[in-house]
Amino acid sequence: MNAKTSTAESKQRKIKGKTIIDIERCKGCELCVTACKEGAISMSKRINNMGYRYAVVINDLCTGCANCALLCPDGVIKVYRESKKKKELVATISNVQSDIKVEISNPSKEDLSKMDYI
Repeated sequence: MNAKTSTAESKQRKIKGKTIIDIERCKGCELCVTACKEGAISMSKRINNMGYRYAVVINDLCTGCANCALLCPDGVIKVYRESKKKKELVATISNVQSDIKVEISNPSKEDLSKMDYI
């Protein structure tokens, strides 16, 4: 376990995220690993059907910031943010082959006051 991971694990999460990666479409560029300030994404030792090592997520560390989804050149990452009330999709990238459509919900002032990384 590295220092970044142990620090992230010791924080009490006020906002939790859940990241889903389509591992069969992931090309292993590692941009999401670099973008994740919480250390929640790493590269698998296994390969997918296309022959690439793919990104995997430790959702216990994810805050739902969506940096990974915004940087993914292939649009294979979806990020959800969980609040006490519900789980909502906060970022999705689609139509990567042509136009790129980015949807990010704006957090409320209450959400911003609870975020430990701002």
